Amino acid sequence: MTAPGPTRLYAYWRSSASWRVRIALNCKGVAYETVPVHLVRDGGEQRRAEYRAVNPAALVPSLEIDGVRLSESLAIVDYLEQTRPTPSLYPAAAYARAQALRIAELVNAGTQPLQNLRVLQYLESELGADAAGQRRWAAHWIGMGLEAIEAVLADTAGAHAVGDAVTVADVCLVPQVYNARRFGVDLAPFPRVVAAEAAAGALAPFAAAVPERQPDAV
Repeated sequence: MTAPGPTRLYAYWRSSASWRVRIALNCKGVAYETVPVHLVRDGGEQRRAEYRAVNPAALVPSLEIDGVRLSESLAIVDYLEQTRPTPSLYPAAAYARAQALRIAELVNAGTQPLQNLRVLQYLESELGADAAGQRRWAAHWIGMGLEAIEAVLADTAGAHAVGDAVTVADVCLVPQVYNARRFGVDLAPFPRVVAAEAAAGALAPFAAAVPERQPDAV
């Protein structure tokens, strides 16, 4: 740990993992500086030695805060929750908390990794998938993930994904629905997902975090 300096978020505007952290920082009222890491330009700035010194996994986001450096979006959200507990992004009740984390992981572990940039790039470079094939691949896995989430929301949803307050479930769900639209997924079978995304997306911390409002948006 070093002496605390400015809070810096290393991020790419359209990265959904970066987006989750922007939402969480906004919800917690944490001011931060964005350090853009372009994932496509010149082969990907995340692969450069100077960024690997920040994050050896060569992924975004990374966060410098309180004199420490963090990576992995849900680990960052958990750190913010522990150090800045109000407003909480985790429900107080054990079952509701488990359900919020369940939805978060359905996105974080079961859906988003299968459609992220490096997977699509591998499909192209190593398996010869064209743009249409990559799009079909992404849409398939996103659709499967949203189908599972839709079923969970039947038991958990209130005004938001889990009950009537914003939770880590919403933090993960909103960027994933954006990706669903981007890859042409039919959202008609997922009305609870769409309703939860709309409710959270209307809130200021979410609205400020959308990709198109970021300083590196292109």
